[in-house]
Amino acid sequence: MKAINQQIADLRFFPPKEKQSTKQHETTPTRVRVISWIVFAFGIALALIICFAASMASAAPCRLTNAQQEIWVARSINDLVRTARATYQSEDSRKRYERVIDGITRTIKLCELGTVTSDRTFANRYPEFLEYVRLLSMSLQADRELGFEVSDGTYFTETSQYTTIPDFLLAPGFLRSVSRFESLPKAKALLREINAGRAESDRLIFFSYKSRHLGTPDNPNSFRRLLIVVPGNKAQHVPEKWVQFGIPDPRSPASVRNTSVVAVLPGPDRTTNVYFKDYYRTYRRNGSIMIKGRWELGEGDDSCVECHKSGVLPIFPVKGSVSPDEQPMVEAVNQRFVSYGPARFGKYLDLNKFGPGLGSARPGDSGGHKLKTAPCISCHHAKGLGALNWPMDSTLISSFVEGGRMPLGAELRPPERTQLYRQLIDDYFAIDDARPGILKAWLLGRLR
Repeated sequence: MKAINQQIADLRFFPPKEKQSTKQHETTPTRVRVISWIVFAFGIALALIICFAASMASAAPCRLTNAQQEIWVARSINDLVRTARATYQSEDSRKRYERVIDGITRTIKLCELGTVTSDRTFANRYPEFLEYVRLLSMSLQADRELGFEVSDGTYFTETSQYTTIPDFLLAPGFLRSVSRFESLPKAKALLREINAGRAESDRLIFFSYKSRHLGTPDNPNSFRRLLIVVPGNKAQHVPEKWVQFGIPDPRSPASVRNTSVVAVLPGPDRTTNVYFKDYYRTYRRNGSIMIKGRWELGEGDDSCVECHKSGVLPIFPVKGSVSPDEQPMVEAVNQRFVSYGPARFGKYLDLNKFGPGLGSARPGDSGGHKLKTAPCISCHHAKGLGALNWPMDSTLISSFVEGGRMPLGAELRPPERTQLYRQLIDDYFAIDDARPGILKAWLLGRLR
């Protein structure tokens, strides 16, 4: 290689001397030969450099001792948890977080960590880390916005039998009545007419309310809803459906498009399988309203599991937004929520692979320290309402804790709730080496 480089330098800077001539046609062939030699020699040198560099690139990151692997894993976990926390606190950090996930994933693939062709001891030491990174990386793919283990198209095709909107809620008159706040009484009158012809156990449960924390996917500033719970039939394998229409504010045009369906189907061992789908309404100039899947319209989608750790979410309306005669309906749907049992997502995702959540025991906890967050983990675990683990929605979590709804039945003053919320987040995302937080400790395999 050194000789070739020297040959290039000699040819470039010290070309062989030619006999001077006053005729142009005598000097041109000589110059052509010199340039050809330069090009040829440079090509050989470049080819050798590329081959050498490629062989070094494939070997250098992977030939590590166990001690060196531990250093790489610790640094990778710190970067992952640090950027995850920053993203939880602000969406402005999401790109950096995704770059960290991509970088870790590339190294795992390049070095074949955890595969049958590599040293299996790495996979045995860090199974949680490898599977967690795989799931996070998968959710960054363009066709996996829902966060499931199959493409969004496959999920919607296979679950459409559960997530269709009942025909009576697609009637033109009903769709027009739920397009404006002022016409909601007419929509409710239509629902009461439907209930008049149904058995008591099959009657719809419905009420309108204002959400405390979440806008609709198409309009983050729209908080009004009409919720309709359509009873299912376990014997006939018909799911119960929570159908929710976004409603514009008073004196506003028909500007809210979203309609969501959360389907609930009893599963084995007293669990519940939950399926999701968002629909968008399109308001046409002739007054008709078309409703079609958000994904089918090319409008993208959102990760279901960031918000729906428990499958269905309990309803905690803004105070005064539910009329007194509909208040019993709020209690009725929340009782149904409690009766469903642990949420599962069929074959599409296992939330246990995301590890323990907020309120779990942190290594080094003292007895008094544990008591402050104990009420959270008493409900939010794999066999209960689902662990509140990353990825998760900060608006939802902070609203429940600081807003006074969680922990259930806790009598805490606002400053105490703020302190509790900060402790929950710090205990989960901390990256201290001496006393790692819940997520880091789990990824390192210290919570087995």
